[in-house]
Amino acid sequence: MTDTPKLAIWKFSSCDGCQLSLLDCEDELLPLAGAVQIAYFLEASSATVRGPYDVSLVEGSVTTPDEAERIKEVRRRSKLLVTIGACATAGGIQALKNTANVKEWAAMVYPSPNLLSTLATSTPISDHVEVDFELQGCPVSKAQLLEFLSAVLVGRRPRLPAASVCMECKARGTACVLVARGLPCLGPVTRAGCGAICPAYDRGCFGCFGPKEEPNTESLAERLRVAGADDPELARQFSTYAGNTPAFRKEAVAHAQPD
Repeated sequence: MTDTPKLAIWKFSSCDGCQLSLLDCEDELLPLAGAVQIAYFLEASSATVRGPYDVSLVEGSVTTPDEAERIKEVRRRSKLLVTIGACATAGGIQALKNTANVKEWAAMVYPSPNLLSTLATSTPISDHVEVDFELQGCPVSKAQLLEFLSAVLVGRRPRLPAASVCMECKARGTACVLVARGLPCLGPVTRAGCGAICPAYDRGCFGCFGPKEEPNTESLAERLRVAGADDPELARQFSTYAGNTPAFRKEAVAHAQPD
């Protein structure tokens, strides 16, 4: 890593929420800006510096032909490429179109769908180029962003959680919404990192941080069925923010209703 490493932040198909998480670091962002050269970050400034870049953070999925080519150029210009958020790591909520007829959907939404240039699928960055590290979430956790960048700057491995959201519920003293209230919750199979925000507000986990290591989705689906969830509900639960990940997609397909 150079004395003043160059940091670039790139946007692909997304809502910009993960980039805003970095801007939301506020006071912490000032020391970071002093430790790196923010060379490319159009969300924050139109001023840019030519690469190559030491670290590139990529938000968003590949959803258009242009993006499929542009990510290759980003990879060539980046020493370290890191995907941030559910769109970049899993395809995002827009990956719902992967199992639908895109032309029919476009015709229902847009007055001139013929003007659209889109792929039939929304796919994670790792489907197109080599990715060095992934930070999940919808949006990505700003604490994890800072931890990762700090670790890169000092040359150590980032300390990121690998347990499930259930561990975070236990840590903050939140009663299990699945056991206590019978609410559908993906917490047992979802990677920690959000702070268990949804269960803290009496809502089940939606799985936006993606599957934890070795998730037993089949067992959880059976537990949700006992709690009252039918097949359409189970398919919906596993088809949201990280629904394009292999573990969640497999469970969603298992409970999908035939057309």
